[in-house]
Amino acid sequence: MRRMVMDGERVRAWEARCVEEQPPACVLSCPLRVDARSMMEKMAQGAFAEALAIYARVVPFPAILSRICDRPCETSCRRGEAGGAVQIRALEQACVTGYYGTLRRTPQKSRKPRRIAVIGAGLAGLTAAFDLAMKGNAVEVFEAAAEPLPRLRQEHGATLPPSVVVTELDMLARIGVALHCDTRITGGDSPLGLSRLIDTHDAVVLATGAAAAGWAGLGDLPGLDLAPDGAPAIDPLTHATSHPKLFSGGTHAAGTSAIVSMRDGRRAAVSIDRLLQGASLTANRTDGSSGPSCLYTNVAAHAPVAPVVPSDPGQGYDTTEAIREAARCFPCRCQECVRACAFLAHYKTYPKRTVREIYNNDCIVMGTRKSNRMVNSCTLCGLCATVCPNDLPVGEVCLEARQSMVEKGRMPASHHEFALRDMAYSRSGLVAFHRHQPGHDSSAAVFFPGCQLVASAPEHVARVYRHLAGTLPGGVGLMIECCGAPAHWAGRRDLHAEVLAGLRTHWEALGRPRIITACSTCLGMFQDFAPEMAPEPVWTVLARIGWPADAAQAPGRHLAIHDPCTARSAAGMQQAVRDLAAGLGVVLQELGGADHTTCCGYGGLVSFANPEVANKIVDQRAGASEADYLVYCAMCRDNFARRGKRAVHLLDLAFPPADGTDPAGRPDPGFSRRRDNRARFRTTMLRDVWGETMSDPVPDLPLTIADDVRADMERRLILVEDVAETIAHAERGGRKLRDPASGRLVATHRIGNVTIWVEYAVAPAGIVVHRAYSHRMVVEAKP
Repeated sequence: MRRMVMDGERVRAWEARCVEEQPPACVLSCPLRVDARSMMEKMAQGAFAEALAIYARVVPFPAILSRICDRPCETSCRRGEAGGAVQIRALEQACVTGYYGTLRRTPQKSRKPRRIAVIGAGLAGLTAAFDLAMKGNAVEVFEAAAEPLPRLRQEHGATLPPSVVVTELDMLARIGVALHCDTRITGGDSPLGLSRLIDTHDAVVLATGAAAAGWAGLGDLPGLDLAPDGAPAIDPLTHATSHPKLFSGGTHAAGTSAIVSMRDGRRAAVSIDRLLQGASLTANRTDGSSGPSCLYTNVAAHAPVAPVVPSDPGQGYDTTEAIREAARCFPCRCQECVRACAFLAHYKTYPKRTVREIYNNDCIVMGTRKSNRMVNSCTLCGLCATVCPNDLPVGEVCLEARQSMVEKGRMPASHHEFALRDMAYSRSGLVAFHRHQPGHDSSAAVFFPGCQLVASAPEHVARVYRHLAGTLPGGVGLMIECCGAPAHWAGRRDLHAEVLAGLRTHWEALGRPRIITACSTCLGMFQDFAPEMAPEPVWTVLARIGWPADAAQAPGRHLAIHDPCTARSAAGMQQAVRDLAAGLGVVLQELGGADHTTCCGYGGLVSFANPEVANKIVDQRAGASEADYLVYCAMCRDNFARRGKRAVHLLDLAFPPADGTDPAGRPDPGFSRRRDNRARFRTTMLRDVWGETMSDPVPDLPLTIADDVRADMERRLILVEDVAETIAHAERGGRKLRDPASGRLVATHRIGNVTIWVEYAVAPAGIVVHRAYSHRMVVEAKP
């Protein structure tokens, strides 16, 4: 068997399929990558100052841009498909109007400030100046016009009050940008010549816009490549020219939008900053162009809501209106799996982060592995891959991690030991057997009900077997054993292989008959690991041959049907169950679609490794409807019953209790009674059907256990037989002591890796158990 080790390449491939960290459409379409989604979330909470801080993190002049931006984000906003795009620019303006005074611009301190010259005080030039000044550089801006931003004032005078421009220019002065207006840079080596600026500064940004084309000063620079229009030829990624110290502040094209001008100035500033640090100008940079966002957003899940119209359009949104409009943002996130999966929701994570955490946990050589319990808290049901737009199977990741942990000796024994012990009991001679149908020496089919149905409702298994044996031709054998799912879920590939080998041996001894199973988990295990056994669900067989003549009816009973997670893709089985229920007169209510059904919390052995998560899983499903549930999985029924959800197994309706009680109220039998039921079923069937000499199992030590004590034992995974063994050991001379306050005896005994403690009293009628608990510490006796 190949050793299982989580492969880093596969892990990275899994991570790449998760789109949760992909930017939303509004961010991708913004040249400055304004995080509009985070802004909307903050504004919807009334946190306007925090929203403005997010905006100003990438926007150098928020008071200006929030009034004149051409809003590419709104064009791509997904809310536009459901009522109208979020009015992002108006919300940005509302933030700036009310909270601009909260902004603090503090440049970095530099021991040796570099001198930067910027030619042109348009938006591109001033953005470059802002970014470089914030890095601690000494920046001078030279503008030929009488005042900065001349084109901006001309084109947006109606929407851009002079006071707004003054506010932003004052901010530039505060961070140390020196602005020289009425100062034209010329050619030659004069004090205001371009060559002189380049010689006296560490870098120069040419941001004169369209005026750069044919500018005479450019011809004086040796080695400077010019474009056909006379402007410098620039690298579109870095905005560098062929001169090592000269950078372009933009495209030099007229009509460029404000936000694109800012982006161009920023690109030049980034290149200069890298130049000054001696770093590559191109490493890890892209041109910023992007196609549609890869982030999946289920727009159909959101009802259309129209944009909020401000009561005073001239003033824009007030606080209340801004909060309402911001709340229209979905916000765009995938998290389809998180909404569907209580496990991911519990850990407040999403698949990409989960996969990385699991892989890191597996790679630890020395130190604490903090994610062991998380790895074992996934039910492995596959719903995450079903709802994921890229089919990312978190369950597959968790299973591989479990297998790796087992083979490295890092799997905590406490997580799965109880379940594997229960599986071993189901395979033992006390429970397991396989026989041909009485009177036959071969079997055309064999009924494999599954160990959990035998444990939950053994009388139903007997009724179904008699019906199959009396109806199907060629003989129907009976095989009582476990399919090995617990070993598979626990990552025990060695034990799973052993179980499969035993099953094949027994199956071949019966003549290789086709398998008929009443458990969808068993069905899946056979289909995945032993397809040669031609497994078929008992429900499709019953749908063909019909219910037995003495089956009861439930006319007009309304039930919500829950499909087990292992039947999610088995459309034929799902339909057969619905047909069988209809044949009994049941009126069914669907719970959101069988193809998206959820786990009951038993899958993956989660209830043993992390009961808190298991309870959240079953409670989430139980809360899907107030109606009683119809199920066809024994563990689903018992788990619902354990959490107080009324549920009936399909066989409960066909074979109701003889005393007339409602089967929806049947309690969860619990672990101890489940074991008793399995052993009793073997005895009863071999005696009554096959005529073998059998005697009913008799407990070695009769115990009286109150319901509340038994429930506490269930929660602690303590079996009645463990309690009996502990008491018997104590009474034979093992460890025990007497509590002087209560007069009760306290006994301890180690069973496997668990130390059991029992508080009990010996009464005339027998032994009364008052309390039981356990731990994994070894108690050493000292003389």
